[in-house]
Amino acid sequence: MFDLTGMTALVTGASGGIGSAVAKALAGQGARLALSGSNQAKLEAFAGEIGGSHVTLACDLSDGAAVDGLVPRAVEALGGRLDILVNNAGVTRDNLVMRMKDDEWDQVITVNLEAAFRLARAAAKPMMKQRHGRIISVTSVVGATGNPGQANYAASKGGLTAMSKALAQELASRNITVNCVAPGFITSPMTDALPDAQKEALTTRIPAGRLGEGSDVGAAVAYLASREAAYVTGQTVHVNGGMAML
Repeated sequence: MFDLTGMTALVTGASGGIGSAVAKALAGQGARLALSGSNQAKLEAFAGEIGGSHVTLACDLSDGAAVDGLVPRAVEALGGRLDILVNNAGVTRDNLVMRMKDDEWDQVITVNLEAAFRLARAAAKPMMKQRHGRIISVTSVVGATGNPGQANYAASKGGLTAMSKALAQELASRNITVNCVAPGFITSPMTDALPDAQKEALTTRIPAGRLGEGSDVGAAVAYLASREAAYVTGQTVHVNGGMAML
């Protein structure tokens, strides 16, 4: 099940954290990947780590023109086909609302939401011609629950969810599904740096009693990318250990 052999995928934010776990999950099921991120050297190192005939495409997601060109570059590099788009890349610029600067708001919305829209719009064209496609956005539990100091981030992730529902309705007749995966607290270099007391406080909020792993998110993305998920669209899969049961 969930065999992605013969399928191609573009994954943004692929060189670290959740993005690399998603890329590994898709590659592990046989997909050929276009790995995108802001750092070409990191992308190439990661591509070498997972092996295979994957390609790397550096892109600054704050540059609208560069974003608009990413899907055509991926289609060309992958041999003229794009089956899966994973909007994973994201940034944070945390601040309390009374202190949040306009550029802190704008940067998060531009990278997390606007870039995802531009990529989905571009990916829809080849997918409609193929009459097959999977568009998957990595959102966040924060997009559903909110979080103090993250009005910009929560807005961007909640916006991704709402946008995906609209696109799912527009594209379903062409056999294109559009879904989201919403991680909770996931083990990462950021969480590794937290004091033990803070980690313990986090885990008390999680019924599963632990932080998630990138592979937990990757597995959900691999399922939504698969042929078996053809009847699942407009949905959000929450991967949070029960922290928020939505």
